[in-house]
Amino acid sequence: MKPRVLALFTLSAMAMGSSALFAAVAPPVPNDVSAPPANALRTRTGLATVVLAKGKGTAYPSSRALVKVHYTGWTTDGEMFDSSSERGRPVTLPLDRVLAGWREGLQLMVVGEKRRLWIPEELAYAGMPGKPAGMLVFDVELLGIEEPPAPPPVPEDVASPPMDAIITKSRLASKVLEAGTGSSHPTKKSQVTVHYTGWTTDGRMFDSSITRGKPATFPLNRVIPGWTEGLQLMVKGETRRFWIPQKLAYKGQEGAPKGMLVFDVTLLDFE
Repeated sequence: MKPRVLALFTLSAMAMGSSALFAAVAPPVPNDVSAPPANALRTRTGLATVVLAKGKGTAYPSSRALVKVHYTGWTTDGEMFDSSSERGRPVTLPLDRVLAGWREGLQLMVVGEKRRLWIPEELAYAGMPGKPAGMLVFDVELLGIEEPPAPPPVPEDVASPPMDAIITKSRLASKVLEAGTGSSHPTKKSQVTVHYTGWTTDGRMFDSSITRGKPATFPLNRVIPGWTEGLQLMVKGETRRFWIPQKLAYKGQEGAPKGMLVFDVTLLDFE
């Protein structure tokens, strides 16, 4: 068997993991692999789809959902380049980390449905070197949907610290939203476990452990200075809002959020 190109995911290692189990028989090449048939549903973006088997659900995945699927992908000349069906194991992946054509197509589906997708190159790899070129064809079966928690609302005081905020000598501002228990505080050498959400001062959320559904654990001396200083003010169980000036945040670092940053942080544990 010649090597397959693992081509579906932008972060394939996270989505797929390692796999060594292969089925004896590959899925057959579709008769209409070269072009969508006349009865295909076509969207404004150029994606074409045909329902191969109806599903039983009524809910559609959002663009942020985790979806569990079986799939097989071909180029329009009938070459199969990737298949979870051939491996005999479905995959679970986040829809915001896949090809644009997959993200659009899966949102048309319900659990139990099987659909064929003809994805134009601009919604696939757009000529990326080393990736399958041209239109790609996928048979996809949607096995399950897991929606992430809704993002927390933007704080009303996100633009600047309120009058009752505590401001330190470094100009870090904070306000206790919910009191914790105990009297012990982390040190800068502590490892902390937290839930948090971060916004820019115009209300744009750029990161959240809550929407991922999993708290974060990290050493307090390896984060931005505003976090290192601010978390040492907290006790276990406390939720606090921080307004972190740029000099205590990413200091204008390229690719990172700029300006003052606002975080809501719940200290779950530390050691």
